[in-house]
Amino acid sequence: QVRLTESGGTSVQTGGSLRLSCVPSRSYIDAGAMAWFRQIPGKEHEGVAIIDCAYNTRYSDSVKGRFTISRDDANTLYLEMNNLKPEDTAKYYCAADTRCVRPFEREAFIYLGQGTQVTVSS
Repeated sequence: QVRLTESGGTSVQTGGSLRLSCVPSRSYIDAGAMAWFRQIPGKEHEGVAIIDCAYNTRYSDSVKGRFTISRDDANTLYLEMNNLKPEDTAKYYCAADTRCVRPFEREAFIYLGQGTQVTVSS
């Protein structure tokens, strides 16, 4: 069983920056696509950014130009978040799969972390 551990979420003011990290367990051997999703209470998971095993990336329109997804050789996943807005407030989840390319949908990923809360105040 693969475990994903997110960190870096906290409270910031509008215009601030944060860096989220997601560390997979050592059992994540066949590393494929990874992604960040976010969720607010009562809503479905929203795709934020995705990176496949060829390092191709894709972003939701709401974060394009402000957020950057990356991964290192150990498959630690990052999300650099700049110019944060109150509407970015959510719990952010790391997702991972063993397949290289996945649709930009939460249900397309096998593994999901426990999430880290980001709160942006105006």
